[in-house]
Order: sequence, then C-alpha cells, then structure tokens
Amino acid sequence: MSKKYAPVKKNDQFEADIIDLTYQGMGVAKIEDFPVFVANAIPGEKVRVGVTKVASSYAFGRVVKLLQESPDRNNDIDNTVITTGIAPLANLKYPAQLKYKQTQIEQLLKKQHIDATVAETLGMENPVGYRNKAQVPVREIKGQLETGFYRRNSHNLVPIEDYFIQDPEIDKALVVIRDILRKYHLSAYDENEHRGVLRTVMVRRGYYSHEMMVVLVTRSKKLPMDTVVVDEIRKALPEVKSIVQNVNPDKTNVIMGETNNVLWGNKVIFDTLLGLKFAIGPNSFYQVNPQTTEKLYTLAAEKADLKGDEIVIDAYSGIGTISLTIAKHVKQVYGVEIVPGAVDDAKRNADMNGIKNTKFVLGKAEEQMVKWAAEGLKPDVIFVDPPRKGLTPELIEAATTMQPKKIVYVSCNPATLARDLDEFILAGYHIDGPVQPVDQFPQTTHIESITVLVKD
Repeated sequence: MSKKYAPVKKNDQFEADIIDLTYQGMGVAKIEDFPVFVANAIPGEKVRVGVTKVASSYAFGRVVKLLQESPDRNNDIDNTVITTGIAPLANLKYPAQLKYKQTQIEQLLKKQHIDATVAETLGMENPVGYRNKAQVPVREIKGQLETGFYRRNSHNLVPIEDYFIQDPEIDKALVVIRDILRKYHLSAYDENEHRGVLRTVMVRRGYYSHEMMVVLVTRSKKLPMDTVVVDEIRKALPEVKSIVQNVNPDKTNVIMGETNNVLWGNKVIFDTLLGLKFAIGPNSFYQVNPQTTEKLYTLAAEKADLKGDEIVIDAYSGIGTISLTIAKHVKQVYGVEIVPGAVDDAKRNADMNGIKNTKFVLGKAEEQMVKWAAEGLKPDVIFVDPPRKGLTPELIEAATTMQPKKIVYVSCNPATLARDLDEFILAGYHIDGPVQPVDQFPQTTHIESITVLVKD
C-alpha cells in the first residue's frame, strides 16, 4: 500500500474557503481533502493560509491575508484573547456562537445515530466579564514579574490586564496584586529551572456578595515579605475577606498544592446561588458563571418535573449545589462525591442553610449506587453532572439497574454525552423532549446541556 503524503509542507501558502470550525474553535480549510486547521478563521471566509505545522493526516495554519470576511466575524476584540485561548470564539458574533454550540451537539448525536431534537442554545444577555474566578500564571519576562496567560499550545506567557471574560473587578485586583509583588521584588516561578517563589495568583469573587479571596500559589513553604504584602493587598482591595498561601512544591502542571495557609482573614468566602448560601474555599469546585448556573439548575429541576415526594440521587454532588437547590422540591436527596473536601463543604452548606433532607457520602458514584441498591434504596430521579470525561459504563449500569423513572443528565461535553446517551438507550431509556444547550461559558468552545431520559 503506498504511503499517503500530505499535499502541503511547512511555510507553504494557499488560498481556501473556511468550511467549518473545530471543537477548539479553529477554522477548517481543505486542500485535496486534507484538513488544515487555521487559527482565527471562521466559516464563510476566504483566506490565504500559511502552513505552520504538518502531521500525517492534518496540518495547522495561520491567516496570512483575509480575502473575504464572514458577516459573523466580530472585529471588536483584542486579539490576545484568541491567541492565548482565553476566548477562542470571541472572533464570532454572539448569535453565531450560540448557533455553533447547538449545531455541534446536533452533529455529535447524529454521528451516534441518536434521534433527538436540540433546542436553541440559551445565551447570556451580557456574555462577557462573567467568570467569578481567575487563575493566572506568574512568570518573569524581560526581568519583570508579569501575570497573564499562555499563548495557545505553549508555555510562553503573554502579559494581560483585561481578560475579557472575567469579572472586571477581578481583572483590576490582579493588576493591583501584580504591582505589589513587583514592589517587594518577589521572584516569579521558573518552570524550566524549578526555582522562584510565585507560581500562580488566584482570585475568587462572590457574584452577589462581592466578597473576594486572594490565593498566592508558591513553590516555597515561606512567602517572603508576607506581612507587608498582605497589608498592602488589604489596604488596596477592601473587598478582600481572605488571603491564603497555597504551597505547591512539585514540578507539575497541576496549579494548586495540598497545603493552604491562611495569611489573613477567613478560610472561606460566601456567595449565594438560587437564594442559598455557599462557603467557597481555595480548592472548592464552584461554578464560575453563577448567573447561568442558576438558569441551568432551575431548568434541570423543572425538567425533572418534581412533585415533592421523590427520592433523588445526585451522582456527582460536589459542594452540594444541585442537591441543595432541589432539596426543597423533594422528599430526600442522596449525594455522592469522590473529593473529601467537597463532601465536607456540602455537609457544611446544608447545615448553613438549615436543609435537613440531604445526605452526602464520600465515594465513587458507581460503587455507592450499587451499595444503595443493595440496601433497597429506590430513587425516582437520578441527576448526573459528570466531568468532561462523562460517565463510566459502571455508573450507567448502576443507575439503570436502580430503574429510576427519570435520569437528568447535565453535560459539559457533547462528545461524551452522545456516547453515554447511546448506552442509556440500549439500557431501556429514551430521551424525553429536546436536549437543551445552555451557554455557561460564552466566548469559549465549552457547551453545557440538559437531557432528560425516561424509562421505556
């Protein structure tokens, strides 16, 4: 069999129509049926492509010249949000982003031969400045400590002050903190040499409470000049209620270490979600877009059509956000979660809100559900809100063996959603009503959706 050769090589140029977008938000051009993924190009455009990298079955390219512009192009952005991957869809006008997300789910379901309607994506009125949490790397550039974001597919830091999708108050706080760190000559982390002190600055801000937490992630156990640095941050940022040093001494890409030292203030900050109070610590998983999260969870509860007497399992309960928001609509909620700190948070959040009909257990969801089934627990509804890798076959088996009337699947990855829905259908469930995309992360390629499955 003759070896297939790529029809392009590095530094070649060619003219092409952009016919599609990848899941990373790159434009797709084809030359002799060979795909070339082009940064900052969108469907409906004609471009001169410069080839930047060639693999055996695809290549990457850049726009040398835009020959014909799409009416969907948004030119009103700073290009750093595209080149760093902070907001890879920001070059698309917002209605086109919503359509792209709906189409992506439709295509993946079709590929899996699943017959389902996908509703129009529910968007945000103001789809910028929504993130309530920032984690930005700290590096030295030209002898100066900088905060910013890595250029796409690299570890080269691009200094940034306006992150476009983050709460503007967080952006302002990051500049203030950066300048204080510079003033006291704290050293930035060097990942090649594994030296220097400051690795990352994290800022969280309650959307409703406006309480702010600053986390300084350090390589070293000691934060030099900690007293004066803390003092200056407190004076400059009156919203700050908690300043924490997180120690991460390992040579790793993982952002946070296991040790948190409270340098000043509280261990946690508080915010509300659907009228409930939540405690948020440095390592807590808390949805980064509370405005849309409220919409998402309200819809999930509505779609479950809860009557008040149901037994519910929340299979990835985290700090209890779904469990606690549906508790008032049902008889009892059982939550299971694999992260110990999250289980503690969930119990604390239940107590803080005076909610008595929830029970949170530490463990793997699929194993705990088998235990519950053996104990005779018969849920009416199971909620699943898994990470991007989706559900395991064991969890699907455990869930369907319990034979709940309904399974409500909140997904953050349409590819694993399509795969998992296929398994549920084989196990005797069908999709009830349309799949509902919700734009939890505007300007990015991420898509949340709600699907309801009903026992045949």
